Amino acid sequence: MTADFTISAFADEISPDLMTQIKSLKANGISHIELRGIDGKNVSDFTVEEANNYQQIISANDMSISSIGSPIGKIGINDDFSDHLDKFKHVLKIARIFKAPYVRMFSFFIPKGEDPDQYTDEVINRWQQFLEVAKDYPEITLLHENEKEIYGDTPERCLKLLQALDSEQVKTAFDPANFVQCEVETYPYAYNLLKDKIVYMHIKDAKYADHEVYPAGLGDGQVALILQQLVETNYSGFLSIEPHLSNFVGFEKLEKQHEITKKSTDGERLFDIAANSLKQILVADLGQDWK
Repeated sequence: MTADFTISAFADEISPDLMTQIKSLKANGISHIELRGIDGKNVSDFTVEEANNYQQIISANDMSISSIGSPIGKIGINDDFSDHLDKFKHVLKIARIFKAPYVRMFSFFIPKGEDPDQYTDEVINRWQQFLEVAKDYPEITLLHENEKEIYGDTPERCLKLLQALDSEQVKTAFDPANFVQCEVETYPYAYNLLKDKIVYMHIKDAKYADHEVYPAGLGDGQVALILQQLVETNYSGFLSIEPHLSNFVGFEKLEKQHEITKKSTDGERLFDIAANSLKQILVADLGQDWK
C-alpha cells in the first residue's frame, strides 16, 4: 500500500527571512510552506499588498502554500468576538491570494480551572459563524488543530465540534505532540476517534515525561504508527513539519547520524534534523515516497 504524502513546513522557524526559508526548504527537497510569518509579522496581519508581493516571490521560486497557519481561535472564549471575526474575514482574503487550500484554526482558550464542556455551545456558535463566512471561499477548508488549553485539546471535544458543524469544509489538522502535552494517547485512541476527519498532519513529537518537543519518532506521539495507518487508508495530503526544537538530549548524535552540516543558523540545523527524522520514518521505515 502507498499514500500520497506531500511534505510542507512552518518555515518561519528556520528564519524570519522569506528567501532563507525558501533556500532551506529547497535544500530539503520541500516545495510547500505552511505560512505563519515572514519578517516577524504574522500572516493574519499582512496587508493585501504585502500578500501579493510575497506570493509573487513564492511563485517565482516554484514554491506553494499548503495552509495558512493562522492564529484564528486563539483568543479567550469570553473575549469579544466581533473583531476576531473581522480578522478571520481578512485571513480568508489573504488565503485566496496565496492560493492556500487550508486555513489552520483553533477553538478558543478556556479559563483555567473551568470545565471546557460548559463552553461547548459558545464554541460551536463561533465556529458556525466562521463557517458561514467561509462559504464564500469554497476552495478553502478550515482546519481545526488540537492545541493545549483550548476547547479542542482532547479528541472527544474535537470530535464533538466537528460533528456539530457537520461540514465537509471543516476538517482536522492532527498534531501528535499537542495531544501528548495534554496527556492524551495519540494512537490508537485519539487517531481512531478522529481518523475520518483527518486531512492534514502536523509533524512533531513530544514526551509525556517532560512535555518537551522532539523530532518525529523520538517521543511518545506514535508518529510512525499513525503514518502507517495513513498509508493503509491511502491518505493523500500534507505532512507539515512544525519543528519547535531547541537543543535536546541526543541532538549531536542525531546531527551526525543524518550528516547535518554546520549551518549559519540554529534554525536551519534544527529544521534539517526535523525534516530528516520525518523522511527516515517515511522512506526507511515505511517504504514510502513523498513529494
